[in-house]
Order: sequence, then C-alpha cells, then structure tokens
Amino acid sequence: MKTPVTRRDLLWRLIASGGGSLLVPPDGRAEDASSWQSRFDASTAPWKSAFATPAADFPLTEVSVRGRFPDAVAGTLYRIGPAGHDLGGERYHHWFDGDGMAHRFVIAGAAVHHQGRYVATAKRVAEVKAGRRLTQGFGTVFKGRPEPGSPDSMNAANTSLLSVGGDLLALWEGGSATRLDPLTLETRGLKTWRADLAGAPFSAHPRVEADGTIWNFGVDAHRGMLLLYEIGPGGVLRRAEALSISDMPMVHDFAVTAGHLVFLLPPLVYDGRRRSAGASMLDAYVWRPELGMRALVLDKKDCRRQQMFHLPPGFLFHLGNAWEQETTSGAVIHLDYARACDASSVLEDTREVMRAQLSGRAGPSLTVVNLHLRSGKASQVDLGIEAEFPRIDPRRTGLRHRQVIHATKTHGGLPMWNGVACTNVETGATQGFSYGPHVIVEEHVWVPGGRDTGWVIGTILDHAQNKTVLSCFAADALADGPVAQATLPYALPLGLHGMFVPAQG
Repeated sequence: MKTPVTRRDLLWRLIASGGGSLLVPPDGRAEDASSWQSRFDASTAPWKSAFATPAADFPLTEVSVRGRFPDAVAGTLYRIGPAGHDLGGERYHHWFDGDGMAHRFVIAGAAVHHQGRYVATAKRVAEVKAGRRLTQGFGTVFKGRPEPGSPDSMNAANTSLLSVGGDLLALWEGGSATRLDPLTLETRGLKTWRADLAGAPFSAHPRVEADGTIWNFGVDAHRGMLLLYEIGPGGVLRRAEALSISDMPMVHDFAVTAGHLVFLLPPLVYDGRRRSAGASMLDAYVWRPELGMRALVLDKKDCRRQQMFHLPPGFLFHLGNAWEQETTSGAVIHLDYARACDASSVLEDTREVMRAQLSGRAGPSLTVVNLHLRSGKASQVDLGIEAEFPRIDPRRTGLRHRQVIHATKTHGGLPMWNGVACTNVETGATQGFSYGPHVIVEEHVWVPGGRDTGWVIGTILDHAQNKTVLSCFAADALADGPVAQATLPYALPLGLHGMFVPAQG
C-alpha cells in the first residue's frame, strides 16, 4: 500500500523540482523528540555522557591537580557549550540547540577550582518553569509549538564567550549576546549595543586586536544581510554597518588583518522557501557546490570597498588567522582555516550524536589560502593535517603568524578528536600529543607569557573515567605531554569555545 502524499510532502516535491538542488524534508519529522530521547537513553555508546544533560548547576568545586600550572596561566579559563539537550522527555535533534552552560576554571599554581552554571536566558527560564520545550531550536522543530516571536526567543546562549566592559558575554549566532557576571556566572540580561540594534545578530567569533579593538559580524539570513560591528576596548560601539550578500551562506567565523575583514562564504546557502515550509533554521540551508567557496574582503575603513575571490567548493566552521603582506606584485592576504569537503558535519554529524550515533567521517583539514588583491586571484593549499578549533597566540591577531594550535586525530569509535597539535602553516611541520583512545578533545587556547612561545591549556572528556580534565602544555613542546593537569570529580558535557582571562595584579 502506498503511503498517502500529504500537502506538505507535495510542497517539498514541488520545491525540489524547481530549485536545481537536492532538497529533502527536514530530518526528524518522522520521529518526534521523545523518540530521539529514547534512542539516546537506549544507546550503549561509551562516550554518550559527552551529550548528556546535567540536572543542575555545578557549584564552585576544588579540583585535584597533578603538577603545577605555570604562573603565566594564573587566571580564569572560561568555557561554554550546549548542555541542556533534553527537557520533559523531549530531546533536541542537533548538538547546537542545547541550552548554554558557562564554566570557569580558576587557576592558581597547584590549585584549580571549577564552577558551571546554566545561562538563564528568557527561553530557558520559561521552559524549565513549563517543564517542556516551548519553541524550536536551530536544528529542531517540535510539533505543535508556535513559531518563535523573535530570534532571541530561541536564543540558547551556548557558543562562545567574550570578556568586555566588565561583562562576560555568552554568544550565540542568531541574536543578542547575553551578559554574565564574570565572578559568579550569574545571568545579567541581554546586551544591547545601541537601541536600534536590539535583538540584532551578534556572532560567536569576535576578533580582538592587540589594542583591544573588537570586530564582529552578524548574519540576517532572511534579509540577506551581513552586519558589521566595530567596538572599542572599553566595550563602546564605534560603528555598525550592514551589507547585502547574494546567496547568503552559513557563516560562523571570519578573520581580520591590519587593513581588512575577511569572510569565507561556503556554498551552504539559505533558502527562505524551506523555512516558510516549516523547516528548522538549519534545514533551510541548501548545499550548492556550483557556487564554490567565495572569499569576501572588506576594507576596514570603508566596507563599500570590497573584493570577491573564488575558491573550490568546501565548508568550514573556523579560521585560524589572517595577515597581509606587501609584495612586488601587490598586497597578498594569507589565511588559514579548517576545510571540509562538504557540509555533512553540520547537517549530519552534529545531529547524529544527539541519538548517540556516529557518522564516521574524517574531520576537516588545515588549509592555507592566498588572496592576491591586485590581480583578484586566489589559491589554496591543503596541508593534509586533520584540524579543528584552530587558535593562535592572541598577540598575533591580524598579524603574521606561523603556529596554529588545533584539535587533531579522529579516533575510531569516538565523535570528534583525541589529540592536540601545533602546526606551522608556512612549512607544514607539526607536533602534537595524543590523549589516548578513551578521550575526546575540546578546544585548547594559547596563553602568552612565561616563555617566548607561551602555554596551551584546554579540556578533555575522559569517558572511561567519566571525568573532565584540564591540561596545560608548553606551546613549543606539546609532544612532551602536559606539565600540569586538573581532574574534575565529574564529567561535563562537551562544549564549544572559550577564552582565558589572566589574573589581575
């Protein structure tokens, strides 16, 4: 017997027949959120605690330390990520949907303390009170729930952090930053940079230059607009501008140089027809490789002065850094990023882990791009090194750099990575450390000071012990292993990004 064709199914078929790209109904329509929860609960995957939901906040806790953290890393490592993945028996269908939980690791030599606290967004407060989800997420549409009234009504505050103007800002892609108290992680409310920018998207990867100037962007996919922000060191908005972008793609990160802003625009582009037909925000994006990867370069002083470059199709979440060089043939912008061949990481991989399943794909590869401003030509070289979460010495933001810290080495049977590496993007030479087969690596960050190259600190989940561990390495000797480690008495769900703030005085 044939399955009846519903009006919605017919609409999807009509869209697919005229769109020139493969369009499919959003994943998860055949299974409600409770079935996702039951499949996660029934899974025997040893790593599934990485995507479990903490029942409550983590109070300030003293952590067991092996060795001693160098004086240069005395301060606080802040981290954030999706943590509230299920509520009332319903589970989100995508890792990026979960309510944000902020963490602080207070480091002082042989003493480390940890605290974790859910970000009390208006969304989370209302849903916890109701005992159920009231609105959709980035990659999940719950049946029978009303459309979100505004982007901030589905703001999960779960992606990255920025310390500015006495606040710790919890950042999300689609709406406002959320203000946190840096000492207690208490939620202070939404950040409004200017009255007419209330609720405007403020992305999760601001770039902070050596003088403290902050650059950021926001994507308004519905209107095809790219918003640009320039913020002074004290947290005062200097200017905000908007540009129209054709075939608006999913953009998560960008880079700055001495004179330019650089955006890599992958061919995962927004299709408003899908959104209107009931797709989640994620499922409104379509993979269109025929567009290739575009590189948009904007003059910092006048964003109307811009150039568009063209590269082979690919996808990315993160860039490492960019810098510009004057040559006899004109200025050249060099940048590096973690390049994937397609967008399966966001469309599938980060969805399947919500059911404690793996897709088994290789991770992205560290890739170096050269953009020749005079000729308009672009080229790129794949270094052949698996890499994600690239970070540099923050003193080199927008300046020439050679070394990039990144996660590396996907281990069979685990989501994501189990090693950390430092790669020279000019020579391709790399050195690193593997944590072992039972460990999932999170983002590591570079901390200047104490020695010429500084230190690297970051967290891992040891799923065999069911504990989260904070490690510290010499940046130029990762292969020698950690000089100090702090082991929490519990496991934290995997997070996304963070930042280090040195101790005062």
